[in-house]
Amino acid sequence: MKHFKDPATQKKLLARLRRIEGQASAVRRMVEEEKYCVDILLQISAVQGALGKAGQMLLGTHVETCVASAFESGSQKERKESVDELMEVFSRYGGLGGGR
Repeated sequence: MKHFKDPATQKKLLARLRRIEGQASAVRRMVEEEKYCVDILLQISAVQGALGKAGQMLLGTHVETCVASAFESGSQKERKESVDELMEVFSRYGGLGGGR
């Protein structure tokens, strides 16, 4: 199954992930350069927030594609599996974008 039915969404997610890679590299450089701890912590917080937003975007895509497909054309078993999987995601990653 193609998970990114909308290439624009995939493109946005990839762009966001590239920015996050850049932010993470900047944090590493800050540590290497022994920058002020509070400045590093603020940058780590920014990376966490950006990852949370990427997670929200991906979760939304999953619901719109995989979950919707299971409910539209899947069996009762597939629907239950989809809901169970979502519940697991929510319990493990419930802090997406919330700064955990």
